Amino acid sequence: MTKAKWKLNTIYISERLQESLQPISHCAMTTVVAPMGYGKTTAVNWYLSERTKAEQLHIIRISVYSDNLAIFWKNVQEAFTRAGFSFLQEYSCPVDAAGGGLLVDNLCHVLAGEVSCYLFIDDFHLLTDKRASLFLCMLANRLPSNMHLIVVSRDRFLPAAEALRLGGKVYQIGTEQLRLNQTELATYAHRCGTELSETQLKNLLYSSEGWFSAVYLNLHTLFERGVLPGRHSDIYATFTAAMIDPLPRPQRKFLAVMGLADEFTVEMAQYITGDADAGQMLSVLTEQNAFVTHLPDGTTYRFHHMMKECAERSFLKMKAEVQQLYWERFGLWYEEHRQYLHAIAAYEKSENYDALLRVIRSDAGILLASLKAEDVRKALDKCPAETLKAHPFAILVLMRRMFTWRQIPKMMELKELLMTAIEEHPEMPEEERGNLLGECDLILSFLCYNDIGAMSRLHRSASSQMSHSAISIQSSGGWTFGSPSVLMMFYRMPGDLKNELAEMDECMPHYYKVTSHHGQGAETIMRAEALFCQGDFTDAHIELERAYTQVKENGQINMALCCDFLLRRLSLYVEVEQRYTFEERYAMLLRYHDASWINLWCATSAYYHALCGKIDKIPEVFLKHRLSDVNMLAQGKPMMEMIENQVYLAEGAYAKVVGRSTQLLAVCETMHYVLVALHIQIQTAAAYEKLGKLEEARIWLKKALSDAEPDNLVMPFVENYDFLKPVLALEIRTDFIAQIIKLGEAAKRRRGENVRPAGFATLTEREYELACLKVQRLSNREIAEKLFLSEGSVKQYVNQLYSKLHIEGDTQTKRKQLAELLRQKN
Repeated sequence: MTKAKWKLNTIYISERLQESLQPISHCAMTTVVAPMGYGKTTAVNWYLSERTKAEQLHIIRISVYSDNLAIFWKNVQEAFTRAGFSFLQEYSCPVDAAGGGLLVDNLCHVLAGEVSCYLFIDDFHLLTDKRASLFLCMLANRLPSNMHLIVVSRDRFLPAAEALRLGGKVYQIGTEQLRLNQTELATYAHRCGTELSETQLKNLLYSSEGWFSAVYLNLHTLFERGVLPGRHSDIYATFTAAMIDPLPRPQRKFLAVMGLADEFTVEMAQYITGDADAGQMLSVLTEQNAFVTHLPDGTTYRFHHMMKECAERSFLKMKAEVQQLYWERFGLWYEEHRQYLHAIAAYEKSENYDALLRVIRSDAGILLASLKAEDVRKALDKCPAETLKAHPFAILVLMRRMFTWRQIPKMMELKELLMTAIEEHPEMPEEERGNLLGECDLILSFLCYNDIGAMSRLHRSASSQMSHSAISIQSSGGWTFGSPSVLMMFYRMPGDLKNELAEMDECMPHYYKVTSHHGQGAETIMRAEALFCQGDFTDAHIELERAYTQVKENGQINMALCCDFLLRRLSLYVEVEQRYTFEERYAMLLRYHDASWINLWCATSAYYHALCGKIDKIPEVFLKHRLSDVNMLAQGKPMMEMIENQVYLAEGAYAKVVGRSTQLLAVCETMHYVLVALHIQIQTAAAYEKLGKLEEARIWLKKALSDAEPDNLVMPFVENYDFLKPVLALEIRTDFIAQIIKLGEAAKRRRGENVRPAGFATLTEREYELACLKVQRLSNREIAEKLFLSEGSVKQYVNQLYSKLHIEGDTQTKRKQLAELLRQKN
């Protein structure tokens, strides 16, 4: 037998496995779960190749290489772009329920259609974050019929409850379908170019247990040495002996070095190895070795994990200085191609901290945020102080990141190092010195959060010294830490509101100057909110319109959503023009692909509809009380919790409101959130009243009145007036309480005027909404555009409402009868 007849790289998919793969096209999700080396990826690739021959389809292949979500997300974006879908390039990595839901909505919208679409995620077991598997379950539950998700993993990743919920939507392939039986083993050996005896077949089946990689390696050893390995051979030793040791030295070195990369191109291999013949070497290796794969994009290569493991072991046997050289080259390649996370990892392994800090400065802390705080700290502990001092702008980025991670002692340690670096270089240009000292003050101002006076002093200092915008703060980012209210963030002391507003006016222009107008309009929004809380609706509306104008000019979406929060609350008491329906604003936000803005929209909708008693319109994250699934910054969380409290109150979960109050108030006290605390006190008083505990209700109400009266903050009481009216009647009528009652009664009358006519009681909210639009003589098409419905849906709704109201006749007659009914009052 001559070696030339062997075809060890042949792809073999047994008839039994082929049948097992067929149901993939009928299921939303297919999981392929088996240990390493069972041919999972090969089987899926074969199946997709066959489907491509049978029909036109889209295939999106995503490979997982680590448990870093940011790196995985970059791979996802690139995979979609390669498949012709570039819309994900604008998305940040989803990290909570809102971000996941936003992504699912857009995926389903873009990919739905007549053409089948297969989303193939390989090596999913490497992504250990549990949120990833829950996201896939959410996606599978909502996929359109033309989309199919295939997930390959070494470990089971579907939670039992989610698998049960998915039911027939999920199809599972496991080891039993993938392993070879004796007949299939004989067929595979024959296709590889050899005929095994019955004894050899039985021995090979026994030692390999049908494990495809083990079978392949045994046949390779038989090809090289003429005998099969012993039954108890170590798989990695067998792999090395069969796949690496027989190779020429240049190829062994090539594998050892490029085994460090997740994926690579010929150009990258030439750069890293310094070998101009890397392309030719890759072609030879791919032809001879099933563990070196040329990916479908035609330019990228990857090693099987078994090959990577053995290659890395070989790399670690190289001299330390040689290893350092190659890690340097990896770092440079990744840095030049703006793959900053990979570059940071490579430079850390090469111990080139100068280059590592250079990358941190270039990244400005954006991707750095995806790393674990302890990992960054460990790297900094290894970095010589002199090297750090040579990169002062990188120190600023690290200080800002340490603040976000709440690593305040480390932040201050870096600050001292920065001061030392500046002092040791008196020759430093004054402009550079000013920019460093100014941005340092700007970052330190966050330690004084919601103490406007203290923050203002540091902002003025930063403004007087800096000649360019800060590098550690992105102007496009959120300014309110996820809060829908500026006033709730910065109202710190009862009786001091006037001074706080003045300090805000003084503070913000200096902050805008050094941050490219980050948070533009904040001081105007805060003043508008204060006027509203004092019951001055006219001036509040004027200031709000000014804020909207400022926001529009600077594109600060975050601040526009804070305006929306106030406008919705204001609309319950006076006639104000609504700029957008909730649906229209949501549709606009989808274009920006920012989950934090969706969270703000949800908060506004939840609070507004809770005040209106329209429970069914409250967004799911609040209605089902899933705030724990939302990624929130600590500074914005108390506001979200207060809004959730209002939802509990609207639902009648009064004991829940009381039970939460002590813990929520403790957080508010720590953070000096006096206005948030005031709302919680009022909510708790209302809950006690509804539970029939009047004494407890009075105690909580007295405390709230005492805190609110110095600044005349009447509206938090008015918003809950229906709950508080009985207990307010027991208090001595002060001017402050009299104003609350006056505004509360006016609000009740206004709601009564806007109540739905009795004849429309049988209609749903949506049907009543359409009825009101129908009498305005809008066409079905115009109504569809306004409510984001199809014309067919509008027609169906209209027919339903006419049927429920027993309205008959031609179109004109029906509309006339509908208008007459709407004019009738209770």
